[in-house]
Amino acid sequence: MFGFVGPSGFSRFSTAEEVTRGIDASGLTAIVTGASSGIGTETARVLALRGVHVVMAIRNLSAGKAVKEAILKQNPTAKIDAMELDVSPIASINSFASDYKSSGLPLNLLINNAGILATPFMLSKDNIELQFATNHVGHFHLSNLLLETMKKTAHESCKEGRIVNVSSRRHQFSYPEGIRFDQINSQSRYNALSAYGQSKLANVLHANELARRLKDDGVEITANSVHPGAIPTNIFRHHTFFSGLANIFGKVVLKNVHQGAATTCYVALHPQVKGISGKYFANCNLKATSSQANDAQLAEKLWHFTANLIRENHPRPC
Repeated sequence: MFGFVGPSGFSRFSTAEEVTRGIDASGLTAIVTGASSGIGTETARVLALRGVHVVMAIRNLSAGKAVKEAILKQNPTAKIDAMELDVSPIASINSFASDYKSSGLPLNLLINNAGILATPFMLSKDNIELQFATNHVGHFHLSNLLLETMKKTAHESCKEGRIVNVSSRRHQFSYPEGIRFDQINSQSRYNALSAYGQSKLANVLHANELARRLKDDGVEITANSVHPGAIPTNIFRHHTFFSGLANIFGKVVLKNVHQGAATTCYVALHPQVKGISGKYFANCNLKATSSQANDAQLAEKLWHFTANLIRENHPRPC
């Protein structure tokens, strides 16, 4: 909590560059969602710095172009591209995954980073509560659609694939029942922060269940979740209270983006994490989750629930 160095040798003050120093990740390819701002941009920058070919999966291609130019200005040899993706609509994910697979690119790392926080009640284009749709359903679907590409890459390259879900310590503060399966779209009982916690709990549960399935399949791909820390980025734009706190206490309590991207980059690249799957990390160290996040039955139930949500909205043709 106060910046003590953990067993990994890193702390809350460690930066993404520091935790990946000396790592040569040349030959790896990564997708980073939400890479046009905040810790997504920093994650993309540092992965590229270590030799990764980074594909930024982003809604705003003009913003992505600016990020790409800034990274190339600092690191002219960086391999970085941008592809359009909005993780909220299922159709956008289908289109992105199809285009990515058509490109023939391999995929070693999938960084499910994009997210929104404490929005007013809204439904996605698929009529799913927006935070749940964006933070969980979209990344669940994206991971499933790209899994065969990751399996093929892991097999052909003999290198471990890694999936990283960017969650939050707010996963501990979901609704009392954890996931409101029967009221996922209920406006009358909606609480913006609890709904955010629910979506972040879903990130951990998704990573855990995916890790279990990958292990059962004997595939050399890991899936983990991370808490980046509280960072004063534009994710706070829908919540004036937290925006105010960020402005007042930001430099004292909150991390900067260099520190905020550290745990994601650590779990994505560091050799200490090899073979570790279905775990939760914060400050570049293993951390305990809530009892709900550790509930294997809840994780399996969420998996089937999410798959059904996607099928209901986009049924496959017979």
